[in-house]
Formats: sequence, structure tokens, C-alpha cells
Amino acid sequence: MPEPAPALRINTAAGRGTLAAAVLASGMVFLDTTVVNVALPRLGADLGASVAGLQWTVNGYLLTLAAFVLLGGALGDRFGRRRIFLLGVVWFTVASVLCGLALRTDWLVAARFLQGVGGALLTPGSLSLLQSSFHPDDRAKAIGAWSGLSGVSTALGPFIGGWLIDALSWRWIFFLNLPLAVLVVLAAVRWVPESRDETASRTAGEGRRFDVAGALLGALALAGVTYALVDAPGRGLRSPQVAVAVVAAVVAAVLFVLVERRRGETAMLPTGLFGSRLFSVLNIFTVLVYAALGGFTFFFAVYLQNVVGWSALATGLALLPTTLLLLVGSPSAGALSARIGPRLLLLREVGPGASYWREVLPGVAMFGAGLTMVVAPLTASVLAAVANRFAGVASGFNNAASRVGGLLAVAALPLLVGLTGTGYEQHAELTAAYRGALLWCAGLLLVGAAIAAVLVHRPRRQP
Repeated sequence: MPEPAPALRINTAAGRGTLAAAVLASGMVFLDTTVVNVALPRLGADLGASVAGLQWTVNGYLLTLAAFVLLGGALGDRFGRRRIFLLGVVWFTVASVLCGLALRTDWLVAARFLQGVGGALLTPGSLSLLQSSFHPDDRAKAIGAWSGLSGVSTALGPFIGGWLIDALSWRWIFFLNLPLAVLVVLAAVRWVPESRDETASRTAGEGRRFDVAGALLGALALAGVTYALVDAPGRGLRSPQVAVAVVAAVVAAVLFVLVERRRGETAMLPTGLFGSRLFSVLNIFTVLVYAALGGFTFFFAVYLQNVVGWSALATGLALLPTTLLLLVGSPSAGALSARIGPRLLLLREVGPGASYWREVLPGVAMFGAGLTMVVAPLTASVLAAVANRFAGVASGFNNAASRVGGLLAVAALPLLVGLTGTGYEQHAELTAAYRGALLWCAGLLLVGAAIAAVLVHRPRRQP
């Protein structure tokens, strides 16, 4: 084993280079997460995609990212965080280029699956590099800078993506990752020190293997549920394909629980974590909130372009207030979180020729203000609900839970509101589906608020 590199200081060239690599890499993932919804109408028309094609364009990425993000973090701990981080960057970039070159919907969806795997290798590493590389006195500054600068990339995503879609093509939202990845690789090779978890390396030598079975079973369970929900409108709820998908999902989920129980604390997801009622409740709350957020952004971006008649750039700008409020909002949660659902209904009556300032901004701003009261303290609460040694896996699972919420919402809502085929291109059909979807999203948020009010309590102050 090489000698550990000296701890980095943030005011040195190596410190700034390491921070830049982590920020740019995270920015690529966040950019594609926020901007793909804005591109859906254009790429759908260009590729002749159905509603199911649009759903898989979003969900293919979310599925593999949610299923493998915990495994990606474990690979970095054992084989080297910089090595796995660089592998994730290259993988994500190659998949992005394949997305941009797609000539058919199935090609694009397959590339999005691959992109999610790259994101699962990259996302845990971008933060763990800072945690393991910087001197303790500078670690908080580095992580704070990463959080703020990554947030800026998230905020700029819809604006930059909308401009690229209008000025060039939807394909450029994926090609943009290529020059960013070149900068990340150069910075990482030049400045980022290698690090690994020596405990993980020792357990590997003792024959304790990765929980690959758990990761694959989790992915199969999610894929089965998603396929059944997406395919049901076209084939029917009683079709053999849908029935097989449901059975496969149930069997995979049961086997996943059995495998994780058997592995104990070496599992990808130690089941002992759910002995904490607070941890369990907060993750249910996470799924509900992010399901509403994912469903809202999926329908809202398509509706503003195909019914209201806005450009991709205008649509991106319409979503900007929510992101900005999340960046600068106060990290305090309280009774205001219960008001997210009703405020979301302000956007239900937006129609053709709508005024941004009078009809769109108030609803978007109120939605963002409500989320601000929830998102910031949620991660801290999840981490506080488990022992410190499980902080990494608890944070990773909560991140995966948020992806699963969006995944299930995008899969289920079109079925629930009757949007099928190319209905997203028909004004009347899309309007009815959009208004129904917002009712479902508001309901999910109100259920989450009720669960939080009843089951989440302030822990007793320790002496």
C-alpha cells in the first residue's frame, strides 16, 4: 500500500484542484437530472417517442442510479476513491455521448440506463474525496464550498439546458458533459490524492465479498415495478407481461430482504437500521416528498411547452425559483411543510397564454418555499436517527429513497391520470392529465406532512 498523501489545505493549488474536480463532476450529474425534463417534448417529437418512451428516458437513469449508488460508495472505499471516481466520470461521459447520438427511443433509454450506472460510481466519490483528502480544519469549508457550487450548477441547469435546446438541439444537453469531463479527469489526475478505507481492504482479504447480490436484486425489484406501471396502460393490467413483471418484482424484493438479513452488518443495506423507527419513517417521508417533486417536474415541463406554448428556455426559467429557494432557504422545518400540497394547486389552472408573473411564479415560489422547509433538515435528521458508524450507508439509502420516489411517480402518474401513447402532444388530453397529476402530487405531500406530524418527534436532549 502506498503511503497516505498529506492532508490537503483549501488555499493550495492541490486543494482547489480537488474541489474543482468534485464540483464539476457533481455538476454533470445534477445538470442532467434537472434539464432532461425540459428536453422531453423536443426529444419526444424528434424520436417519435410515446409517453412510455418519455417515462423510461427519465426512469432508466433513476433506476440504475438508485440501485447501485450504495455499491458505488463501497467500491470506492475498497479499491480507491479516486480510481472509482474517475471510472464513474468516464463511464458517465461515454453514456452521455451515446444519449446525444441516439436515433431511436430504445437507444436513448439504454444509454440512460448506462448513464445511471456511471452516476452511481461518481456521485458517492465526489463527496467522499473531500471527506478523505482535506485536513480536518479545512474539511467543513471544502464540503460547504462543494455544496454551494454544486447547487449553483443545479440552478443553472434548466437555464443552460433550455438555451441549448432552443439554440442547437436537445442532444447538446448530453454533449455538454464531454468538455466538463475532460476538465474533471485532468484535475483529478493532477491533484486528487488516492485514498481508501483500510478496514474495507482488510475485510476483503478475509474473504468478505461485496453485496453484489443485494444490488442486483434491488435493481430487479425496482425494474419490475417500473416496467409494470409503464407498460400497463398499453398492454392492460391483466396482460402476461405485466403479471410477470409484478411477480418478478415481488420475488426479487423478498429475496433482497432475505439476503440483506443474512449478511448482517456487511450487507449493502443493513436491515438493523430499520430498528430505528425514526429512520424508517423519515425514509417513507422522503419517498413521498420526492415522488411529488418528480411527478410535478415531469408533467410541468411538458405541459408548459406543449400546451402553454413556451420555449424550452422559458420553461427552464420557470423552474428556476424553486431551485434558488432551495439553495438559499432556511434549514428549518415546521408546520409550513404541511402547506406544500395546497400551494402546489395554484399551478393547476395554468393554461395557454398564461402570464409568468401572475399565474406561474406564485405557485412555483410557494412550492419552492415549502420544499425549503423540508429538504435541508431531512438529511441531518436521517443521519441523527442512526449510529455514527452507519452515517455513510444511511445517507446513501436516503439518497436512493429520493430517487425511488421520483422513479415511482414518473412510472405511476401517467397510468393514474390516463395519459398514454402520444397523448402528451394533444392539448386536451395533456391538460386533463396535468391537472389530475398535480392533485395526486398535492395528496402525496399532504400524506407526508401528516406522517411527519404524527410520527416524527424531536429527540430528547442528551445530557
